[in-house]
Amino acid sequence: MRQLEAPELRAWLTRREEPVTLLDVREPWEFALCRMEGSVHIPLGQLPARHPELDPARTTVVICHHGMRSLQAGAFLERQGFSDVVNLRGGIDGWARGVDTDMAVY
Repeated sequence: MRQLEAPELRAWLTRREEPVTLLDVREPWEFALCRMEGSVHIPLGQLPARHPELDPARTTVVICHHGMRSLQAGAFLERQGFSDVVNLRGGIDGWARGVDTDMAVY
């Protein structure tokens, strides 16, 4: 699984022509505080039951607070046959501090 830090991910997303799924695996209260535009919210604990809602052929960028839960979620998705998974290393916190400084941090 590839891992990209927030500035790398931003540049990579800007260059991509194909759509990606931004999968946020944080808890509902965290997602309510801040989120990346267009992200799909499936908390980590619900992912085993809800992963069929996602397209395994599409690139999936997994997001959490600091990058550890998303790393677990990405490994799970790869075991389910997802072929292109990217972990946001540093999580939404890194995104808020390094890319979108207007985003709330917690």
